[in-house]
Amino acid sequence: MEGNFRDVAPEGVGPDHVARIQAEWARERPDVDVSPQAVIGRLHRLGHLLTARLDVVYRTHGLSEGEFDVLAALRRAGEPFERAPGELAAHTMVTTGAMTKRIDRLQRAGLVTRRRSAADRRGRVVALTPAGRTLIDRAFTEHMRNERNLLDALDPREAEELERLLTGWLARVEPVDGPATAPRTPGGPTPRGGG
Repeated sequence: MEGNFRDVAPEGVGPDHVARIQAEWARERPDVDVSPQAVIGRLHRLGHLLTARLDVVYRTHGLSEGEFDVLAALRRAGEPFERAPGELAAHTMVTTGAMTKRIDRLQRAGLVTRRRSAADRRGRVVALTPAGRTLIDRAFTEHMRNERNLLDALDPREAEELERLLTGWLARVEPVDGPATAPRTPGGPTPRGGG
């Protein structure tokens, strides 16, 4: 395990957390192939570390990650910056119950409004307020600057190759219908779309 780690780790860097876990499992369960942890474990750990860094920007603007996602989904919709709650839930990959709570908080903050749909009297429409649009435009600009800073840890060739690999892998794992129908593990993390 450690030999594999040294082949890809930056020079002068010892075994990382995942390599140490692999070594322990290899010692305790030599009958089990622990090599998938080299990729999956590091992606999982990296995901947690990146989320923590992204959350800093959301909190700076008084938002949770979920609230940022709702505002971003409305902003991406274009004029008049509105979507049905079910559509928002699909775009942000959460349950409609969780979406209702997010919308309630955003409405109390004056960032979105809710009204009956003109097309379907039983349906509702959620729309950005001017304050919501101003906030998400500021937050999104800073979010992209933050993502750029994080990605700059790689050189451009590495980033391009990583994008290619992740795109191909995601295409093989994600359902054909896309992320809106991606299965969730009960109690597990919500799959993320990235704002």
